[in-house]
Amino acid sequence: MVQLRGVIPAHLLPFTADLEIDERNLRRHLRGLLDLDGISGITTNAHASEVATLTADEQRRVLDIVLDEVRGEVPVISGVYQDGSAKAARIAAEAERAGADALLVFPSGVFEGGSQQRPEMAFGHYSEIAAATSLPMIAFVYPATSGLRLGTDALVRICSEIDNVVAVKEWSNDIVAYERNLNALRALDKPVSVLSSFSRSLLASLVLGADGVLSGHGSIVADLHVELFRAVEKQDLAQARRVWERIRPVAEVCYEDPFLDGHNRMKVALELLGRIDEAHVRPPLQPIPDPDRRRIGEALRRAGLETT
Repeated sequence: MVQLRGVIPAHLLPFTADLEIDERNLRRHLRGLLDLDGISGITTNAHASEVATLTADEQRRVLDIVLDEVRGEVPVISGVYQDGSAKAARIAAEAERAGADALLVFPSGVFEGGSQQRPEMAFGHYSEIAAATSLPMIAFVYPATSGLRLGTDALVRICSEIDNVVAVKEWSNDIVAYERNLNALRALDKPVSVLSSFSRSLLASLVLGADGVLSGHGSIVADLHVELFRAVEKQDLAQARRVWERIRPVAEVCYEDPFLDGHNRMKVALELLGRIDEAHVRPPLQPIPDPDRRRIGEALRRAGLETT
């Protein structure tokens, strides 16, 4: 069984000036992550890689590139991003055939209309995907204020009754909901890895307890995520605070309003750090204005990261 714990960055996706997949810079970005000590997985075809703008063929190409670059060094988790359950199941089966090691299952956009009053919808979505693949699956918990959220009871049923579901990407963005989910999952008869995605309050979520970090923000500060995770594991709170004070300004500038620019800002950070050539994004996303680019650079310098 694939071990889903530790620091698992969700990679960003470089594009060329004509908005095609930039394979050279993607491989460069991946290699920079893989060469870090302590990285325990790579997530692809997720929010950070702008999966919403990718065709099915492009998603398969990105997965193939990632698998080729990783070459078994760490598990590769592929996103299942699709509103229809049958279509999501086909994506899952295709990812398994391609060689993915695990799946990150996004909620269906249909849930936005009030699925919390029909929890059997989310359970059915996960069940149909699970029936199409033998791969371990990660349930994606959206913010507690989102119409795509999973309540604790629904999450517990999915994790306890669907054998494939062995981990949770916890992005509730509500520390009370996080602790409730964490305690409920810890009480199950099966082990379920809780992977924090609390990028703006990562220290707090790790101190409460987590098996790892799964975040697009890890694409730019993966080494610091590793330091933070290890410090908390050792219960060295003073060191954890020191590391968090380096991470925090970068998290704040990346995730400030409008939230939709978050991964766009991270891609600018990669450019400023000299890790990719240029930070192109596909519409409807738009380029980051120059004043914001300057603030991203300032946050990177405050974190002690060397910009070009």
